[in-house]
Amino acid sequence: GTAPGQQLRALFYALPPAESSFRTLEEVPDYVEKSIPFFFTFIVLEFAVSWIQKRKLPGRINDGISSLSLGILSRLPDVLFRSIELISYIYVWNNYRLFELPWDSPWTWYLTLLGVDFAYYCFHRMSHEVNILWAAHQVHHSSEDYNLFTALRQSVVQKYTSWMFNLPMAFFIPPSVFAVHLQFNLLYQFWIHTEVITKLGPLEWILNTPSHHRVHHGRNPYCIDKNYGGTLIIWDRIFGTFEAEDAKVVYGLTHPVNSFDPIMIQLRPLAHIWNTFWATPGFCNKLSVIFKGPGWGPGKPRLGLPEEIPVITGKEVPFNPHVPAYLNFYALVHFAVIVNLYTELPASLTLLSQGTVLLRIGFIILSLVSFGLLMENKSKAGILEIIRCLVFLGFYKLGYFRSQFSFLDYAYEV
Repeated sequence: GTAPGQQLRALFYALPPAESSFRTLEEVPDYVEKSIPFFFTFIVLEFAVSWIQKRKLPGRINDGISSLSLGILSRLPDVLFRSIELISYIYVWNNYRLFELPWDSPWTWYLTLLGVDFAYYCFHRMSHEVNILWAAHQVHHSSEDYNLFTALRQSVVQKYTSWMFNLPMAFFIPPSVFAVHLQFNLLYQFWIHTEVITKLGPLEWILNTPSHHRVHHGRNPYCIDKNYGGTLIIWDRIFGTFEAEDAKVVYGLTHPVNSFDPIMIQLRPLAHIWNTFWATPGFCNKLSVIFKGPGWGPGKPRLGLPEEIPVITGKEVPFNPHVPAYLNFYALVHFAVIVNLYTELPASLTLLSQGTVLLRIGFIILSLVSFGLLMENKSKAGILEIIRCLVFLGFYKLGYFRSQFSFLDYAYEV
């Protein structure tokens, strides 16, 4: 296990080789799962600091619930089976490795840090430059707020394309070392999603920082397709994709999705590609719709024309349907119930039947969609919410949704 102090340092990639080298994969801690309490602590801190600095909160309830919903959704497949990133990596290591670097050498540790981060840079850049990969990655960019909730906003399908970029390391880097850095690289990227940290001096030269990453999340023309680094910003400086923060960044997509429904946010870009594919004449052009940039069209360069990026005036208004305060409160309370159901899932896997686990997952997805529609003030949201509550009560009475905290049982029924 890891002590809280170690876990905190893991968030900043500050666990040296001596503390984070393991002989076997089984010994590698689940740093990401153990970081969840820190995520929430930092989110509370960010709210406090933002209030002290600017007298305003760093986000909105609807956008925050939407980000957390997408985060939960993205982790649900991992509840059922081991991540494809590790499965594919272990397969190559077991069958095709050329030689074996020592798992306990600091050199192996630092080489893996660079390897995982470079693979991430390549994958991340491709995710912006290849339309079908962008359809998955745009989920992370779809928030018009920029705060620590945004860091948790992830795509369900993205990990099914990113795994290939790590495979070259499987020829010589032990899976136990790789598994540590895969997690550290992801965790490091959590704290850079904030506006409360301005510039970090000389660190800006080497590390990916909140300032650099704000640019990456901007839809201003100067921000598009810049600063792809995960932990290090050196790759962007080497390959010419670096841009320093300049004019006030306006966050989100150049063509906003305008939805809080987590399923809709995942599917709308795919629907757009599908429709464009059939509407575009010529076989080669059809292929280009899938494999060239999101801004591509017949007769245009691979990544589209920069002048077609919508102009940013600084007066952009985020998608923010008006809902009564009691509805926000209602959604928050019920969302807390769902977060509890979700966090209990890994612990209850061994205790529950496969059917019960699938029921819980299905119910979590139904709930997240229902909350999204409530936040959008959709006319059908009320009906869906009543059905959802009846489903909950039914399964609850049948004993499928009992909480590990008995005091919550009474609260759930209320």
